[in-house]
Amino acid sequence: MAARTLDGEILHSRFDDWTIYEGVRTRRVLAFLIDYSIVVLLMIPVAIVIALVGVATLGLGWLLYGIMFPAVALGYVWSTLGGPNQATVGMQVCGIQLERLDGKPLDGLLAVVHTVLFWAGNAILTPLVLLASLVLDRKRTVHDLLLGTVVTRVPAQGMDR
Repeated sequence: MAARTLDGEILHSRFDDWTIYEGVRTRRVLAFLIDYSIVVLLMIPVAIVIALVGVATLGLGWLLYGIMFPAVALGYVWSTLGGPNQATVGMQVCGIQLERLDGKPLDGLLAVVHTVLFWAGNAILTPLVLLASLVLDRKRTVHDLLLGTVVTRVPAQGMDR
């Protein structure tokens, strides 16, 4: 993935530095556990609101319970992973972030698509989608490969990205 200058000199991307991938798999698992604990906690006030809406609509609003988990989870991912830090709260705690290989910033839509592909891949291929990180370059998973993203360690404070 190295680019060349007009003189033929090879320019290396920061993604060629293998130290930014050290411990990424373990950190991703821990970040996942933290994030979904947060999503479960966020579902409590949403469940209360849905209960009140259900009472007000004579039970019709209770149908929203069927979409409550995905709606809360995708809203969480949209606002955190698609935000300026390019990381969910769990990822920030674990010191990792999601980046696009083309260097552009993540947006909320790409963050949601990344999450939907993760869940769809797990539903279809079970853990095989995660085992791909053992053989793919940069410890990427299948959904990272499909979207042109990579999870890296966050650079230390004061260092250039």
